[in-house]
Amino acid sequence: MSAQVDKQTGRGAVLYVVATPLGNPGDLSPRAVETLADVELIACEDTRRTGSMLAAHQIRTPTISYYEHNEERRVPELIERMRGGAAIALVTDAGTPAISDPGYRLVRAAHEAAIRVVAIPGPSAAIAALSVAGLPTDRFVFEGFLPPRDSARRSRLKELATEPRTIVFYEAARRLSSTLEEMSAVFGPLRVAAVVREISKTYEEIARSSLDDLVRRFNENPPLGEVTLVVSGATDDVREEAGAVTLGMLLEAGLSLKQASSVIAKATGRSRREVYQEAIRSRGVEDTEEE
Repeated sequence: MSAQVDKQTGRGAVLYVVATPLGNPGDLSPRAVETLADVELIACEDTRRTGSMLAAHQIRTPTISYYEHNEERRVPELIERMRGGAAIALVTDAGTPAISDPGYRLVRAAHEAAIRVVAIPGPSAAIAALSVAGLPTDRFVFEGFLPPRDSARRSRLKELATEPRTIVFYEAARRLSSTLEEMSAVFGPLRVAAVVREISKTYEEIARSSLDDLVRRFNENPPLGEVTLVVSGATDDVREEAGAVTLGMLLEAGLSLKQASSVIAKATGRSRREVYQEAIRSRGVEDTEEE
């Protein structure tokens, strides 16, 4: 069903997903200003914070709270208003909505209701930090916030230890030092990373070094503000070493070489045949696998 059929959605029915400044108010684009001024309602995390931003641009559009704990209740209400022909803007406290912030449920519901969804692009802490980190950007993964519990966080980091792409995390300043320590232990102390703090604000800081050095730096000078952490991916040597360790553990657990190769292939996304051939070469045994 088309998202622009008037009988279904009303002529003005649309959801604008509007990116807002990370800190510097000058980063609100002219198109975002125009959109926020023209819509009938703005759904935002914190009405006071968004209200201050709107006042700075002489925007008088009404706001309504939309955050994690009322999202389930708000979605049907907002969808109903848009079905009646309303144009609504979705914003977050800072950056692009729905990126480690509430929003995707409303966007999904709008699509399901055949309501037009329009992106008004702009600031994103993940992309801004990646652009200034000095690490490979041709391929990267966004992890957002790590699990808050120690065991779950350590488990997730172990899963990422052999990830070859640059990894982008969000982290609370109060947990940065402990997270860096865990990353140093799991990824290795020499893995290069960049801590990008307070992007676009007065005290913006980019600290790029080894994880070991960053641990010392932020243990001595605990950070404040918003933090994005960009970590380099694992090198081929690290991945091969991790694979060898895993293979040995699986064989000790009673799996055959073929079975262990299948497990490693699924975990790494590599070809099972490739892993198997590599394993028999490293262990000096004959290839007994049938084609």
